[in-house]
Amino acid sequence: MESARPAFAASLIKILFSPILAIGHLAQGSPAVPSSREAFLLHLSAAAIERTHHAVRYDPAYVRIPYPSGDVPADTGVCTDEIIRSYRVLGIDLQKEVHEDMVANFSAYPNQRRWLLGRPDSNIDHRRVPNLMTFFARKGESLQISSAGGAYRPGELVTWDLGGGVPHIGIVVDKKSADGGRYLIVHNIGKGPQMEDVLFNWKITGHYRYFGPQRLD
Repeated sequence: MESARPAFAASLIKILFSPILAIGHLAQGSPAVPSSREAFLLHLSAAAIERTHHAVRYDPAYVRIPYPSGDVPADTGVCTDEIIRSYRVLGIDLQKEVHEDMVANFSAYPNQRRWLLGRPDSNIDHRRVPNLMTFFARKGESLQISSAGGAYRPGELVTWDLGGGVPHIGIVVDKKSADGGRYLIVHNIGKGPQMEDVLFNWKITGHYRYFGPQRLD
């Protein structure tokens, strides 16, 4: 009986501290994809929170980048780049996934009517909020827009209209507001990646979950 105690203790430690270990693992840039939907959302939340430790200058300039797995310079970016970089930690390349779907279904996306573009552009398409909204609705889950804070869970994506048709996007993360009424958002609205209580600061236009191209339990 005595010999079983070390193994039991090790198992208990693993269970208790697995979320913390997972966050530390993500911070190192591991591309491991969690095996369940719940774990995936927790890992995505952790990846987004880790992004708040990076200094990023807001820069919406068009930049030619490699394909696939391309990125603008690490010290620059916009709101969509925080989504892209968070997903990339989990081994999901939104540049590739969005581009492939746009090549096959270009008319489903707003490029023609919004930007007067006649073909996909892997340098910029995935960095545009309206394109991500279309992609997440097509390939993920489009969830109900609600005025209840509890309707928005860690790992989910929210889009807003900042006014005048200016779109914005952020990730719901596993940290609560001061009053405990809602989860915080990681986003970049001009000051680099920040974790803030801004869920209801603007008109919500979309609410999504996206688990990548893999199938999860």
